[in-house]
Amino acid sequence: MTGPELKRLRADLGDAIGRSLSAADMAKLSGLPPEGGADTIRKWEVTGPSGPAAEQLRIMAMASDRYPILEKFNVFDRFNIPENQREARREEFREKMRDEVRRRLERS
Repeated sequence: MTGPELKRLRADLGDAIGRSLSAADMAKLSGLPPEGGADTIRKWEVTGPSGPAAEQLRIMAMASDRYPILEKFNVFDRFNIPENQREARREEFREKMRDEVRRRLERS
């Protein structure tokens, strides 16, 4: 993930949950400590995150319709899910991801 992609993700996640996200909010989602986390996010918006934080953000990105559901989470295209139910199940999954983003932001 590059810096501009992280900036875009910040806007897209904000759109997905219905409110804009600050650098401190993104730090919470990345699992960064409260002190200095926002500064790290601002640096990453130039250089891009790496390691576990980048992977965590890729997972959180699934809350937005603008990002694909990662293959290891995509259980919707299996033979045991009727085709006419797949889209509803994908949307249900994305809504659960949005709830998870909101929950993580509410934690202090």
